[in-house]
Amino acid sequence: MDEIVVVGQVARDLVLVVDEVPGPGGTAPVRERREMLGGKGANIAVGLAQLGAPVALVGVVGDDDVGARLIARAGADGIATDAVVRRPGCRTALFVDVVADGWRYLEDVPDEVLLREEDLPVDLIARAATAVVQLQQPPEVALKAARAASGRVVLDGAPERLRDELLACADVVRADHREAELLTGRKITSADDAVRAARELMPKELVAFAVDGVGNVFVWDGGELVLPLGDADVVDTTGGGDAFVAGLTFALTRGDGPADAARLAVDASGATVTHPGGRPKLTAP
Repeated sequence: MDEIVVVGQVARDLVLVVDEVPGPGGTAPVRERREMLGGKGANIAVGLAQLGAPVALVGVVGDDDVGARLIARAGADGIATDAVVRRPGCRTALFVDVVADGWRYLEDVPDEVLLREEDLPVDLIARAATAVVQLQQPPEVALKAARAASGRVVLDGAPERLRDELLACADVVRADHREAELLTGRKITSADDAVRAARELMPKELVAFAVDGVGNVFVWDGGELVLPLGDADVVDTTGGGDAFVAGLTFALTRGDGPADAARLAVDASGATVTHPGGRPKLTAP
């Protein structure tokens, strides 16, 4: 299988499972604690590696011990890390996921650990069969990455700016419910709304929109598919979207049709939300 490059966040994930979140001045024991490689870009790359894809990660960590450990962890996961930048004088991003009656998410993402245009390995991106560009990075950087790609471009999320320029580069667009509304400028309340919005947005290959309370909608030239929410016992949605992108990208890159790729994406997401934290646990079908 040809290589996939993921351009996106790299962070330390700290997951704390508690019976209840205390009020002001209160305390609560931590029932379970996990520390792991995280961030949307790294999560997608981990999922791709677990599925068996050759994958390289492009992102930024600090020059602290945490950054060094995260790079080592990614390498142990089978991810090529030569394009992960260690930024001098800054701390690595941190996400804290508190899982109790639902989940609460805290983040510390210094500006210095966002990608800059000069960080991008243009030759690596150009050689890849597929480039996944995660749109929580600065829009100018995401656009440079997308324009550098000669293979398939998968956009994940909704940019703050340069929407039309980014969409012009896209083969595949994936967005959660909120991002889909931002991308399309439409209120989406049903699967039919999502299908119409996706048709208007239509990139070269495929659109995948999540619809809250409904499921996932997939639209491509000549076809569409609505996959309802499964019956998975949802513990923590963190990382569900990242696993979705990994499954979808893996399937399309190996040559699956859009319907089969859609089903693998939904299965990957469903397998990830059943445990605390965003790290996927995927196996190749």
